Amino acid sequence: MVLRQAAEGQWEFLGEVPRKRGLPARAARTQAILDATDGAAKDGEIYAAVLRSEWRVAMDWGSTAA
Repeated sequence: MVLRQAAEGQWEFLGEVPRKRGLPARAARTQAILDATDGAAKDGEIYAAVLRSEWRVAMDWGSTAA
């Protein structure tokens, strides 16, 4: 999932793109941002790319998880 910061504390969902096989996590995030923006990502803009595996971990919450 790729997001772009629209304003302080506000994020715009750009899309979900498939992960390129064989890339380490950092490179996969960069590639996802480039794919979601059709290569139009600009320096100075703030993006976040959350890999599917990380998203699943982030959703693994429960009141008994402590």
